[in-house]
Amino acid sequence: MATVSEEKNVVSSATAGFPTVRMRRLRTHPKLREMVGETHLSANDLIFPLFVRYGENRRVPIDSMPGHSQVTIDLLADEIAEVDSLGIPAVILFGIPEHKDGIGSDSYDDHGVVQQAVRAIKQSGSDVLIITDVCFCEYTDHGHCGIVNDRHGELDVDNDATLQILVKQAVSHVQAGADVVAPSGMMDGMIAAVRSGLDETGFENVPILSYAAKYSSAFYGPFREAAESAPQFGDRRTYQMDPANAAQALREIELDLAEGADMLMVKPALSYLDVVRRVKDAHPGVPLAAFNVSGEFSMVKAAAGNGWIDEQRTVLEVLISIKRAGADMILTYFAKDAARWLA
Repeated sequence: MATVSEEKNVVSSATAGFPTVRMRRLRTHPKLREMVGETHLSANDLIFPLFVRYGENRRVPIDSMPGHSQVTIDLLADEIAEVDSLGIPAVILFGIPEHKDGIGSDSYDDHGVVQQAVRAIKQSGSDVLIITDVCFCEYTDHGHCGIVNDRHGELDVDNDATLQILVKQAVSHVQAGADVVAPSGMMDGMIAAVRSGLDETGFENVPILSYAAKYSSAFYGPFREAAESAPQFGDRRTYQMDPANAAQALREIELDLAEGADMLMVKPALSYLDVVRRVKDAHPGVPLAAFNVSGEFSMVKAAAGNGWIDEQRTVLEVLISIKRAGADMILTYFAKDAARWLA
């Protein structure tokens, strides 16, 4: 066995005549590490999800998502003021209706919970970018993302019938003042339908952020508590993407771009960083978002709460990894905390 001295001699011999290259020189000073950093994360990269509900002066804590609550519309001004103060440029709204039915009619009601929330934010004087989630799982009594047909006991979401009410929802959100709509139901043709619906009602300048590659993921569990949207039967694998597929995501994205999507999203983020990278490589000029979803949030919170990991370091590492993979925007429940840590 070679001694340490002998090993050093071997190294010296191998590098004889060459200057000594030490990568560690670039890591010796914190300011230098920042200056040579390849990926930069800031509050401006973040989008904060908000759950809004009917009622007055209520914050209903979400047990599986510590620090988050369903918030009534009258308390939104305070939420938005905090978002503004932290330099977070955008929020995405998810609504919890008072009453649910088979077609999610509250989702496109002019006085629906999201429509009222959008108006309240606009009236607060904030210039925060308002994105609305356009889907039905929170609004339907069965918890699926569209109109459900019973075909011999098998789950069938009626794609084309769902598109018609999807358009009504998107238009109603924009009429209330939404700046961006984000269709998330993974219905075929949903972007073309929403684009046509917006254009025909005079909203041709409103951009669409498409949940273009939304996977049927186990990481959505806490969200289903937060949005009260768990399916009452079956599951969503007949319309959300199979976690085994990456090339298929590229096809979904190409279709959505052809139909008029302005921005794209991959959801979830962490288990699909390879997909984020592939999408960005295929379409470098298209703004790309990734959703750091509820299960990813709750796992970090649980581990940090038990003292197993450093929450701040872990969160920032997670977010920088998402951006490094190619995301231009990150939807994350850590947005407020991350903005404070990055300030």
